[in-house]
Amino acid sequence: MTRTASDARNRLLETASRLFYGEGLHSVGVDRILAEAKVTRATMYRHFAGKEDLVLEYLAVADRATRENVEAGVAAAKTEADAVRAVAAVIAAHIQAAGFRGCAFLNAVAEYADPLHPVHQAVQAHRQWFLDTVTDLLARVGDTPADHDGRHFVMLRDGAYAAGCLADPGPIAETFQAAVEGIVRARTPQR
Repeated sequence: MTRTASDARNRLLETASRLFYGEGLHSVGVDRILAEAKVTRATMYRHFAGKEDLVLEYLAVADRATRENVEAGVAAAKTEADAVRAVAAVIAAHIQAAGFRGCAFLNAVAEYADPLHPVHQAVQAHRQWFLDTVTDLLARVGDTPADHDGRHFVMLRDGAYAAGCLADPGPIAETFQAAVEGIVRARTPQR
């Protein structure tokens, strides 16, 4: 079987993603990525202008995966409240996945603190999408403004992601889902 340019690009991205998520963005060098992906430097530069572009594509892939998982969960929900619960279930499943090392976006922003840096901006764009998404979903549950509850949900997620790689992820995921359920119940009109 002949390898194509897109095969090389995919190997680069898959290798870089695995290493970046597992070991950090700054600690993984280009030489190691090239060696493990079995591609040349020239091949890498045909697909990516440099390591920063590879980092940005890694985050773009993570962003798309998160969006797809959230959209699938929401689409399968039968009620508006279940849509919120579905987003929490997606996060709980991620926390309990093998090899979980926290949130790729929080990990990245910890290494790129400059708010003007493209990596930092990519993280902020993802976080804004997530905040907007959960706030919109929460607004459909009950009739009070959902801004506070949306921010609460995101803060709970951030804490669960941090705790999920420091302790047994099962109880962390359960606690996170119970907290989201509390938000949903507080927003649900009493009959």
